[in-house]
Amino acid sequence: MKFADIVARLSSLSKDNSLTGHADHNPEITGIAPIDEARGETLSYIEGAKFASMVHETGAGALILPMDTTLQGAANDRGIAWISTPDPRLLFAHAIKLFYQPYRPKAGIHPTAVIDPGATVGEDVHIGAHSVIESGVTIGDKACIHPNVVIYPGSTIGPNTILHANCTIHERSRIGADCVIHSGAVIGAEGFGFVPVREGWFKMEQSGYVVLEDGVEIGCNSTVDRPATGETRIGRNTKLDNMVHVAHSCQIGENCALAGQVGLAGGVKLGNRVILAGQVGVANGSEIGDGAIASAQTGIHNNINPGEIVSGSPAMPNKQFLRVSALYKRLPEIHQLLKQLQKQIQQH
Repeated sequence: MKFADIVARLSSLSKDNSLTGHADHNPEITGIAPIDEARGETLSYIEGAKFASMVHETGAGALILPMDTTLQGAANDRGIAWISTPDPRLLFAHAIKLFYQPYRPKAGIHPTAVIDPGATVGEDVHIGAHSVIESGVTIGDKACIHPNVVIYPGSTIGPNTILHANCTIHERSRIGADCVIHSGAVIGAEGFGFVPVREGWFKMEQSGYVVLEDGVEIGCNSTVDRPATGETRIGRNTKLDNMVHVAHSCQIGENCALAGQVGLAGGVKLGNRVILAGQVGVANGSEIGDGAIASAQTGIHNNINPGEIVSGSPAMPNKQFLRVSALYKRLPEIHQLLKQLQKQIQQH
């Protein structure tokens, strides 16, 4: 595909994009690549000034650049075709779609799939080999069920939702439209509900529901548990990475992002646009306000205000955490100084 054709297709996505390189420089582009691996027939991107040196080093035939005249000039000097945009990473994400589309099988039901007569299957649905669809399940139009998926009785799968191989949807699960559940994920399994008694533990049956609103994506081997009563709910367009655990009765808002190995204890509430980095742990019943961010391995035991950025365990404001971290490195030095001062005091 000629670069000019790529630009024309990408420019239709944003009014802020403009091709300003040499008019006669129109390379053939056959694919996309990271900036340090790009070659003359590939398109890559530079997100900002932090990576400016890569303009002088990359082998890319074309680049997506920020609105930076210095970077644009450097690309011109090297004869690299380019397009500029306020958000290069977003435009590069659109560019990937010009060269790659995820595998999606054609509509149809594999002969080895087991579908209960009481299930309702919409139009243009794909159901893969050895999948099991129990009684009372409803599957919306154009949904895609890959091999070995098990959907327990009474669950609902919305239109255009994709269930990847070997995921399991338990009873009382309500999955919206345009969701993606990746391999190994378990939606709607029993929450961890046990009442302590003299003999040990009495099992509290988990009779509630799990609700995934439209556009939710759940990563591989992640779990979303149903509660004893009420709902565990994940809001519209929220994304969970691999190996994330959402316990019973959690309420997660819209457009949140939870990175790998995040763990939410029971009853946690997240507002909208919350970001939890890798291995963040949130204690039972904690509430995190809209737009809050927790950096990697933060331990949250109390409520977090909207827009706050926290780090450390127990969680503290990020700026305070950075000061504490700098001080922590100096503890041996400070300890030695303290011993010297104690000795001087004792001598006097």
